[in-house]
Amino acid sequence: MFRKRSLDRSMFYSASPQVFIKAKELRENMTGAERALWSKISREKIEGYRFKPQHPIGSFIVDFYCHKARLVIEIDGEVHYHEEQFELDQGRSDELERFGLKVLRFSNQEVIQGIEEVFDTIYQAILNS
Repeated sequence: MFRKRSLDRSMFYSASPQVFIKAKELRENMTGAERALWSKISREKIEGYRFKPQHPIGSFIVDFYCHKARLVIEIDGEVHYHEEQFELDQGRSDELERFGLKVLRFSNQEVIQGIEEVFDTIYQAILNS
């Protein structure tokens, strides 16, 4: 008999069906830096903590989310360094933190050139969660 997996809906913070559709599209089209980090954190589950890529949270889709650690990881490309986008990102981080989540941001370059350092930062955030 087939049993449906139970789904912890609290980890989506009331995300709409449209956000889930967009998240699926983003998972299918991850950037190089996102794919590199996903390869690392999905293969080396950190202390048993599991991440989900392109995860819906409220009206947002975060690059990676670990529900158990309440940790969001965002990978920022060059567009994120323009002042207007930087302010939008800060507002987004503030909203996510209102849910009680911790947000870590890394640049594409940090991930591509120093994935071990990025992984260590994530590992430390989990240990301190």
